[in-house]
Order: sequence, then C-alpha cells, then structure tokens
Amino acid sequence: MDANGYRPPRNLRARSMLAGEASAAAAEVESTLAVPPDLEAAAFFDVDNTIMQGASLFHLARGLYKRRFFTTREIASAAWKQAYFRYAGVEDPEHVDSARASALAFIAGHRVSELEEVGDEIFDETMASRIWPGTRALAQRHLDDGQRVWLVTAAPVEIARIIARRLGLTGALGTVAESVDGVYTGRLVGDMLHGPAKADAILALTRDEGLDLDRCSAYSDSFNDLPMLSLVGHPCAVNPDAHLRDHARREGWMIRDFRTGRRAAKAGLVGAAVAGAVTGAALGAARARRH
Repeated sequence: MDANGYRPPRNLRARSMLAGEASAAAAEVESTLAVPPDLEAAAFFDVDNTIMQGASLFHLARGLYKRRFFTTREIASAAWKQAYFRYAGVEDPEHVDSARASALAFIAGHRVSELEEVGDEIFDETMASRIWPGTRALAQRHLDDGQRVWLVTAAPVEIARIIARRLGLTGALGTVAESVDGVYTGRLVGDMLHGPAKADAILALTRDEGLDLDRCSAYSDSFNDLPMLSLVGHPCAVNPDAHLRDHARREGWMIRDFRTGRRAAKAGLVGAAVAGAVTGAALGAARARRH
C-alpha cells in the first residue's frame, strides 16, 4: 500500500517481483560469462592486403579525389603505382615509401579536421566492402579472448584510427603527418611506419602497456613486415606474398589465405589494373596538355 492507501493488485505485484528477479539473474549470467581482460597478450594486424583488400591509402586517395583534394594527374600517378604494386605481388620498400610519401604530400594545406570528417564517409564508400571477413574473424577472436588488437600500418594514422574504430578494435599505429595549427604541412613526423619502423612502434607500445611479446600475435601479408612478425610468439602470414609464404613454411608459422579464385583470376585482374592505370595516366597527361 502506498501513501494514498493504494494497494496494487496481487498479480501485478507478483509480475513486478518476477521482472526484478529476472533482471538480476540476467545481470549475474552476463557477469559470469564476461571474459576477464588479458593484459599481457595482444594482436597486431597489418592493414593493406591483410585486413583490407588493396592499399588503404589508395582507397583514401580516391575518396579525397572525389572531394577535389587532388588533381587528375596526381590520382592517375597513384593509380599507376597501385597497379605496379598489384602486378609485382610484393612490396618494394623504396617504391612504397615513394608512393605513400608523395600521396601524403598532397594533403599539404588541408586541415586535419577535414580528413577526419570525411574519413568515415570514405570508409563506407570504398573500404568497408574490401575488409577480409576471415581476417576480421581472427581479430575478433583475440577480442573475445580479452586481448587488445591494434592495427599497424604505413597509412596515415588518422585513417588507421577510423578503420580500427569502425571494426571495433583497440586502436592503431600509423604514419604521422606533420601539422601546424591544425593544418598539414606535407611533411612527415619521423619516417613512414613501414618495415623495421613497425617493429619499433610495437616495442614502444609493449613497454608502455606491459605486454609479453611471447604471448602476442602478429598478422601480415608482406615479407617486408618480417621484423614485426619475428617479434611475437605467434606470427601468422595472411594472404602472403611468395617470399613471406616460403619463409612462413620454413619457420612453421601459421598461414591463412582468404583470397578466392586468385590463380584463375590473376592474369585478368592484373591486365585490367594495368590497362586502367595506363588509361588514367594518358587521360591525365592529355588534360594537362590542354590546360
């Protein structure tokens, strides 16, 4: 009975008590099933052709081009470098640094907030459909085990963080583009996060987070990420290039390949990529001459 003398019907009171007990039981079950955090183990994932099909920076550049960040000639050059990357099948460090550094130079004069604002849109437009479900499942397994998962990529850290956030991962390590008063200068802070630099970044994070590298895992498609893969106790080659596949087999590393029909389609894909890039380059040159 309340202060006004109202006594709720007996069946209503019983239902209320049952609802409260059910809620408490559900909370108890949820607490019991929750996985305690594993603070000493973590997983590190490369992005390009490991988490995502193709080069994340190329997808970013294409999205920025649609928003008039770049000229036709600049995007044609990026397309040609991407075609070379796909044709070669492996990452050449000098080629990758040249391609990515030049692409980062294009954002000079733009505000950091601009890139952050359009990053989610570009992810939805050109990146979300290129996430490898198999690799995403590997990352989720680590999360389900209470471990933290970081992306480690040479792409700009701003877009790497967006990818990590959209995939529900812990965070990202990426190349840092210099900015002054919130405006990109076109220069880098340090060097590209590529090859040995990835291993250095992971070592620094390991010291800060108190990780046990023997219990950590790393995933990559590229032989150039051997320094990162060799750091951890559980390396895995994902969609590996030929050099990494051979090395992984010799070392007894885990290999996961989520590409389908790659051998049958390889010639056609390469031909289409090169043809498209050549056409783009020709159009860019023609337009440059007209102007």
